Parts: sequence; C-alpha cells; structure tokens
Amino acid sequence: MFKNLKEIKKYCSENEVKLIDFKVIDLAGRWHHLTITSEMLTEHTFDNGIGFDGSSYGFKTVEKSDMVFIPDITTAFLDPFTKEKTLTMMADIYTLDGGIHRYEGDPRYISSKAENYMKATGIADQSSFGPEFEFYILDHFSYQLQPHHQMVRLDAVQAEWHTGDEDNLGFKVPHHGGYHVDIPYDVNYDLRNEMVLRLEENGVPVKYHHPEVGGPGQLEIELNFGNAHDMADRTMLLKYIVRNTAVKNGKSVTFMPKPFHKEAGNGMHVHFHLFKNGDPIFYDENGYSGLSQTALYAIGGMLKHAPALLAITNPSTNSYKRLVPGYEAPVSICFATANRSAVIRIPGYANLPEDKRFEFRSSDATCNPYLAYSALLMAALDGINNKIDPTNEGYGPYDVNIFDLPDEEKAKIKGLPKSLEEATNALENDFNFLLEGGVFTEQLIKNIIKQNRKNISALDNMPHPLEYALYYDL
Repeated sequence: MFKNLKEIKKYCSENEVKLIDFKVIDLAGRWHHLTITSEMLTEHTFDNGIGFDGSSYGFKTVEKSDMVFIPDITTAFLDPFTKEKTLTMMADIYTLDGGIHRYEGDPRYISSKAENYMKATGIADQSSFGPEFEFYILDHFSYQLQPHHQMVRLDAVQAEWHTGDEDNLGFKVPHHGGYHVDIPYDVNYDLRNEMVLRLEENGVPVKYHHPEVGGPGQLEIELNFGNAHDMADRTMLLKYIVRNTAVKNGKSVTFMPKPFHKEAGNGMHVHFHLFKNGDPIFYDENGYSGLSQTALYAIGGMLKHAPALLAITNPSTNSYKRLVPGYEAPVSICFATANRSAVIRIPGYANLPEDKRFEFRSSDATCNPYLAYSALLMAALDGINNKIDPTNEGYGPYDVNIFDLPDEEKAKIKGLPKSLEEATNALENDFNFLLEGGVFTEQLIKNIIKQNRKNISALDNMPHPLEYALYYDL
C-alpha cells in the first residue's frame, strides 16, 4: 500500500487517520498489537523499532527478553473494525544483541528465508500455496474450567437439535449434511459474502466459498494461490477479518480442528506446486496423474517427514481428534489421485500444466502459517534434492478408499501420529531438513517442542468429563 513514511503521512492527513496499529505474531500464531497516534510515527520507528517483551511471545527467556519490532509498511491496510480510523500494519521482529538484527526465529523471517533457500537451490523460483480454510460460525460459545465445574456449550441456530424449538420455521441442517446446502438452510450466506468482500478489499484474493459438511454452521473459504510468505500474511488477515466480521454481526467463529463430537472437523488443506521462470515444474503428461518426477519427489519428501511436519502443521492437542477415520480426514501416510482419505491428494480436475499440483490434507488452521508453509516447502525441497520416490518408499499410490482396505493391507501403510506428543517426538528426531539453508534454527525447533509439550501437559493434568462417565462408580 505504501513505499515510504512520506506516503503514509500524506495518506493519514488526507484521510483523517488518527491511529497506527502494529500486528506482531507470536510463536503459536496469534497476533498481538500495539497502537500509537499517527503523529508518533517517525523515521525513528523504522530505524530503531518499538520495544516489547519477547518472553511473552514465546521467543525469549525472561532474563533476556528485550526485543523490538519494526513495521512492514507494505502490509498496511485501513482497519475495517475500529471506531477511530486506524491504519494497521504487520511488523518484523529484531534482537538487540550487539545492535539491531533481524531475529532468526521470527516466523515472518522464516518464510522469507524458505523462499530464498528455494531460489538458491535452483529447483524453482516461485512457490505456490493455496489453502482451504474450514471453520464454524456459531451463535453461542461458552466454557468453564473450574476444579468443581467443567463445561462447554456450542450452539448454532441451523443445527438439527433446534428442529423441536418453538417459533421454529424449520430448514435445519441435518447432522453431517451441510455440504453446499442452499438458502434458506445456508443462514450464513450473507455474512460469508461480507467476509469475502472484506478480504478482497484488503488484498486477499478468494477463489470461492461455500457451506461445508458440518451441520452446525461449518463453512469453507478457499484462497487463490500465493508464495509461502505472502500466503502466511494472507492467512493471518483472513482469520482476523473472518473473526471480527462475525463478531460485528453477533456471531462467533472457530477454526478449532474438532469443536463438535461426531461432526466434521476443520482442516486447512494446502494445495501446492512450484514454478521456474514462469513454467510449471510439476507437470508431465506421461507421469502418474500428470505429475512430473520432480513433483513425485516433492510428495516423497512431505510424506517421509509427515510425522515431524504435523508438530508444526497440526500443533494443538485438538488437532488429533480430527485426524480419525470416518470424517474425510487422513490417518495414513500415502498419496493418491482424487482420494480424500490420503494425506496427499492429487486433484483429478487440475489437468492443465499450470494447474497440476497436489494437496496436503492433514494440516489445520491452529498452526502458525509462516512456520507451516515454510516447513511444507522445506520437506518438498528435501524430497527433490534427495530424490525421495514415494512409491519406492511404500507410500502408494493408493487409488482406493483406504478405510475399506482389508486389515492386512491397511497394516502395510504407515499411520500419521495419533497425538501431539507423538508428532512432537517425531519432530525431535527429524528436523535436520528444516535447518537447510539456515531457514529454521535449532533454537526455534526447541521452542516449538517446548510449547507443544507445555500444551500436552496442561491437557494431561486435567480430568476429562468422559472419565467421570467411565470411572466415577468404579
């Protein structure tokens, strides 16, 4: 939006913008923010940054926590959700060790380093990611976690459990029956349109949107393609705009992987392909499903490192409640064409050379998108560099419904981690591919492992309501 401070100052003056807001991402993938008046934005802000406590973001220890962030003016947008006119922009994180230096573990820096490493290998000069975001729009969400009282209540007016309500006009969505339902069943259509138009207005191009399978208000927005760094920026913007548009309309949104028991979970399927000099390098009309050998090696890399990748692409304990049989979520490490039960699916409808790609289906939106897209890119590059053939590794292709295979055939297919602990252990034993080119750092990997284990411990130490049903009377 802007190239320099002069342009920002002129815009603020001409549009009566009073406030400048800075968004800074933490290790988990949440935005934090700090606001100044527009008069306070000076060259000093860009030369010396604004100080903050890095330990609160998961990057530094308490005794060495001082860090600064410097705004990235190219990400600026007029915030549609603030009462006073506010110009919002993302920021990059810097350390103060012997001067101001870019922090090697800054998630936004990781995605930039991954892009640069890809170019340095000579394999490709453009990555292309296309995520699909599944989420629920709810009319009520409440929970309580007390020693004497645990509860959670989720509700959506379109859910089937409201069929018996008084003052009810019907048109409730059946259990597991929400896929592409039309209005009047699709009660969130106008709201979803509002979300999409706001995304487009703020530089996030949308491919399409629609109701998803989950009956109590599950929806999907799929974005057009972008490189790892830009798509991570767009992912953060999407979650910000979707959530706040919902709140403005008296609704609540969750990207949580498995908010409802026995209903479809929320995934973030990621379509992926690579280009060099403008030409697609994943296409070969004579290859399996139209894929080049380079594409198959990329698949081999992602599948070989899948258990470790999940500690980054699926970093919540709730993620693994989604990755179970029966809900179109993958549980087996394999690839296939047009098969939604495989971790990697080759879309059967993408047949043009420039469209030929594959889709990583296990990830979800609880991830830090800068780390997730970078990790997927690094795994693909590792597969290409080391010629990891997915068929030779026993990953398929499996052009059948894996869940329908005989038990002896299923047993031959390696399974995805069944818990965050299992995935975190896999990352601890398989992260060297992420260190190539100095993209990830060992300290960042340690921080991810530490954060995951902290969340695992928090859940393990709390009694679960189901345990009372199972064991209270024993």
